[in-house]
Amino acid sequence: MIHAAAQSAIASIPSPPVSYFDIGPLRIHFYALCIIVGIIVAVLMTNRRLTRRGAEPWVVIDIALLAVPLAIICARIYHVVTHWDFYFGEGRNPLSALYIWEGGIAIYGSLIGGAIGAWLGCRWTGIRFTAFADALAPGLLLAQAIGRFGNWFNQELFGLPTDLPWGLEIDSDNPAFPPGLAEGTLFHPTFLYEVIWNGLGVIVLLWAGRRFRLQWGRLFGLYLVWYSAGRIVWESIRIDPSEIILGLRTNVWAAILGVVLGLVILYVQKRRHPGYEPSPYVPGREWTPEGAVQSQDTPEYVDTSEPPADVVPEGTATSAPASK
Repeated sequence: MIHAAAQSAIASIPSPPVSYFDIGPLRIHFYALCIIVGIIVAVLMTNRRLTRRGAEPWVVIDIALLAVPLAIICARIYHVVTHWDFYFGEGRNPLSALYIWEGGIAIYGSLIGGAIGAWLGCRWTGIRFTAFADALAPGLLLAQAIGRFGNWFNQELFGLPTDLPWGLEIDSDNPAFPPGLAEGTLFHPTFLYEVIWNGLGVIVLLWAGRRFRLQWGRLFGLYLVWYSAGRIVWESIRIDPSEIILGLRTNVWAAILGVVLGLVILYVQKRRHPGYEPSPYVPGREWTPEGAVQSQDTPEYVDTSEPPADVVPEGTATSAPASK
């Protein structure tokens, strides 16, 4: 019996005993830290990839200033709308819809809000939206992998009960622990499945982007297909409350739509743009490194325009004799 208990303890994934720490009066949630780290990693990767294509270094910051806040706001709104009874049902506290630090943001909501913010940021900076999306795709997938560790700290969004050796331990007094199950029941670690899937996806995106020169938004289309295909599986085994439409969870429908949209982007953009993107900038908004091109404000500027037709430079021969 002791041996079996020891084996059972080893053959499982423990959940963290704490989800936050305090620094004086300030409470820091690991969930928030995971999201912040993911955002930083995505910004760094996107900046490197966009700069290598000729964009101004750190122009991604200007785009992120709009994209990140809108992504977080829409992610929370999407989650609340798809879990309406959890916040506005009988006996619930509607103000808890604002308690984002307790967990509850939806990836597909963040994609919608982030896309709107990124489009506005690209209009502002002159960056081609498709070039930014392709540069973002691997970093975004890695950020999502990092963010899933926040669900681990919060002991949330786990899957069905399992006796597999990598089952996830959940505290029996956790509000998300299903009633009626015995203490010590293990669950599918859906957060870990998604971390692994997304990590593999980063490798696939980086390889495919180089191998097939996926531009004009096609690499982002591949991201949608990869991420959403995995999400269909993980959502299907999760047991947290969710709205059901035609027998499927709302996020399963969103994932199916993500796969379809990704395939459409791959097909349409390949037909519309068989060649390569000429620049990460839209025409007329190109950025030139300082000192790379002469300027009229410098003494080295050379006027290469043609002189007016009625002006004849001194010393230049003409075809007609001068009048006396």
